[in-house]
Amino acid sequence: MGMPSEAASNALIWCTYAVFLCVGCFIAWQYRHQSKEMFISSNRTQSAIPLALNFVASAMGSAILFSYPEISTIVGLQGLLTYAACSALPLMAFAFLGPILRKKLPDGFILTEWVRFRYGIVATTFIGFLTLATMFLYMIAELSALQGIINSLTGLDGLPVVIVQVVVTTIYTSLGGFKVSFMTDNIQGVMICGLVLICTIAIGTTVEIDRSLIHSSGLLNDSKLGYQLIYILFIGIITSDMFLSPLWLRTFASRSDKDLFIGVSLATVMVFIILTLVGSTGLIAVWSGIPMEGQGYIAFFLLMEKLPAWVVGMVVVMVVALSTAVFDSLQSAMVSSASTDIFRNRIPLIYIRGLVVLVIIPVIVLALKSPSVLQIYMIANLAASASIPQLFLGLSDKFFWLRGIDVTIGGLGGIFSVFLFGLVYYDGDATAASKLLILATLYAPDWSVFGVFVVAPVAGLLITFATAGIRLGVEFQLAKQSGRRFEGLDRPVEVARPSEDLVHNPAPESPSKNNFDA
Repeated sequence: MGMPSEAASNALIWCTYAVFLCVGCFIAWQYRHQSKEMFISSNRTQSAIPLALNFVASAMGSAILFSYPEISTIVGLQGLLTYAACSALPLMAFAFLGPILRKKLPDGFILTEWVRFRYGIVATTFIGFLTLATMFLYMIAELSALQGIINSLTGLDGLPVVIVQVVVTTIYTSLGGFKVSFMTDNIQGVMICGLVLICTIAIGTTVEIDRSLIHSSGLLNDSKLGYQLIYILFIGIITSDMFLSPLWLRTFASRSDKDLFIGVSLATVMVFIILTLVGSTGLIAVWSGIPMEGQGYIAFFLLMEKLPAWVVGMVVVMVVALSTAVFDSLQSAMVSSASTDIFRNRIPLIYIRGLVVLVIIPVIVLALKSPSVLQIYMIANLAASASIPQLFLGLSDKFFWLRGIDVTIGGLGGIFSVFLFGLVYYDGDATAASKLLILATLYAPDWSVFGVFVVAPVAGLLITFATAGIRLGVEFQLAKQSGRRFEGLDRPVEVARPSEDLVHNPAPESPSKNNFDA
């Protein structure tokens, strides 16, 4: 029972990576003559089922083996279902926002292209930085989680596995770009679903539950924290998902709006089921009599010790598939975002491929320091909740008067407002207040974390409106003094939708009252 042998573990890990490398390189060879545009995106080419598998593979990483079982040991079934639902349901946002953005920018493939078109260079720089920073942090979190999981499941040093994964995904992603990432995610998505099913059956037929522990554990009871998490997790996850370019690339890759809706709907259901099954291992571990003693984050691995070695081996393969799928998606998306946001798609393809390699070096260095995966996600969620709500006001014609400087100051102000909230909440304790900006836990017994995710979006919106009001007031006074007509509240003139040439080879930027400027 428990851990597979060292030889078996090595065989499973290296053979799985070898298969992914061969498949990825074969696909890259098949598409070796693709254009630069196809290297970084694949608009309107994919049907519903491949989209669903891709959203499944891209929306989850190996870190789910830590976080979801842990929440079930702390907040019980209520917390688990809340976490799973709040992770899955935000995917539906892409089914609704995708068609809207595609009408406004038919040849776009990531969110920041619309931000540039709607708000101009100031907001694009701000949102582009947060997008790249979020994906960079997620890559660190994924490698950090992978290292810990491999060590826990096999007893092997996780560092060689991390390095090999980075080498494998870098090779086929730098050769084939988004197309390779998409097609390998199809394979990995099928593998993940199949392996989760096999492991579920194995746990159900192997682990014995002490029924007397079910009621006494209190894990079926509701709690204040459980209700708080409904809001905290939904706001944090749905806004941070907006910064994940892998999901936007797959959104715009849908062949039609119908394919997108069906694909995302299927993915939402599948993700919810998978996360619930994974998280339920925490409940099963407690009810089977395994002592937690504050070690809920390793509940999954403690339960694995009760299972046959072959089941643990299947989990190892699932972990490799999960991690590889997420990591190559983040790699290709980071290159697409950097190429578009920083270089405006003007650099040759070979340099774009070089970017894939360069970005990995600092990721590995930081991942080896084993940072808290939960803390990384919480920081990303905080920044997103302060910046995203006011950004999407620009989708409505009623907010035509908003400019890039308004949403940028609103986002920065929303983040800073968390510190001010902390000063008030902790009676002027600046040290405690500053710690709210780098949230170390999701399970605080008080209202601090809940307050953070209320203050950040609300303050961001209020500061955005206040900034817009001040800006319009200044513009009005300047127009009045100079005798010019005040144009701050003039609706923009409808312009033709940008063609592919405009998106991929734009003219130099300059403010124009025929468009939304910065």
